[in-house]
Amino acid sequence: MRPECTEGAGGGGLLVPMAWMYAEYIADELLRTGDLMPPTTLEYRAGRDALALTIFLSDSSVGGPRVVARMEEWRSLTAYGTCWREWVCGRLDRLEAAAFESGRETRDPDLELAGAAWRWLEETELLAPDLDAVGPACDDPFPAGEAEGPQVWTPAWQLGLPLGHLAIHLF
Repeated sequence: MRPECTEGAGGGGLLVPMAWMYAEYIADELLRTGDLMPPTTLEYRAGRDALALTIFLSDSSVGGPRVVARMEEWRSLTAYGTCWREWVCGRLDRLEAAAFESGRETRDPDLELAGAAWRWLEETELLAPDLDAVGPACDDPFPAGEAEGPQVWTPAWQLGLPLGHLAIHLF
């Protein structure tokens, strides 16, 4: 039998990151339902992590029948042109500050996993089509050797965020 968490109250119980795991589960289900790409790709991971961060940081009480009601909020948070990156950084900073001020001896495992996901999204770069490139109008839009068009290295969150947004729309 597994030891259970007693909200940090002594006993040395196992702290289980249930809020993060649930947010990641919802994100994974949305992406799998959308069937946008194989779950083994880095792009899929970027979408899952971006969506899980959005779900986790939008409200710590994700669950049950409220998930469908929250979809509109997640859709607006992940929409093109929003300040999603700044929103994530601000929310993570506030949660870390609150955890520090509480004086708990152990770190919140949910916050640790959310922070690790954000660091991966921020520090990892993926090769993606350059959507800002404008080529000359001709019969062959891609120069020789560029079968998929020009590509650039972009932070994983910039690729994962629109993927997560699209998955919400397809649900």
